[in-house]
Amino acid sequence: MHKPSSRRHTTAFIFSLMLILSVPSLAADKAPMLSPLTEDLAIQAPNMNRAVLDKAISAMMCAVNHGADQADRLAVIDFSLPSTEPRLWIFDLNSRSLILEELVAHGRNSGDNVATKFSNEEGSHQSSIGLFRASESYIGRHGYSLRMDGLEPGINDRARERAIVIHGADYVNNQWIKRHGRIGRSHGCPAVSRDVADQVVDTLKDGQFVFSYYPDDHWLATSPYLNCQPKRVAAIIAPPGNTGS
Repeated sequence: MHKPSSRRHTTAFIFSLMLILSVPSLAADKAPMLSPLTEDLAIQAPNMNRAVLDKAISAMMCAVNHGADQADRLAVIDFSLPSTEPRLWIFDLNSRSLILEELVAHGRNSGDNVATKFSNEEGSHQSSIGLFRASESYIGRHGYSLRMDGLEPGINDRARERAIVIHGADYVNNQWIKRHGRIGRSHGCPAVSRDVADQVVDTLKDGQFVFSYYPDDHWLATSPYLNCQPKRVAAIIAPPGNTGS
């Protein structure tokens, strides 16, 4: 019987090796690619989870591409992090720079140091997740504060009637962490340090986007913004009968 030459063996071996080595490359090609905006902002916030940032930007862009006014700034809250870590980032979208990286509180019924429960219900004293639009500033019981409108039906769209606002609080600081092992908790508001409250309100008021994240399976699977469902988004932004000014 004729035996294959060593040259044929070598050729077959090289071909097989190339095929094996190509598999990781193919897998990498199929991995989700981060947007250029995400890449630029991630450089400014190296401690932030890039996947969370990318979700925030994707949700915002879905809203803008289907009827929402563009914004100049974006705030991202990552509630998957403990309250003892900075988990609020505010970005300038025009200069692609980081404005603030700060502590932020969650609702007292959302969890202790780590938030795990979220609600859209009045009286729940839980935080809400999803995409919001920051609205008007005002002076109330907590001082200079900022109202927000939730853009996701059933997830955060009762934020205004629940008085879920951004405000300063004495319990958001490192001294509180040293005494209690966590910052204080709100009635559901994303409260910030009094040292930065005015800056946060002024930076976000009049239509900037706020995105609050937690890996909630139902929200991740059904959000019209995370999954970018144009008809649902358009109906939310411009509901039937709204003809504008």
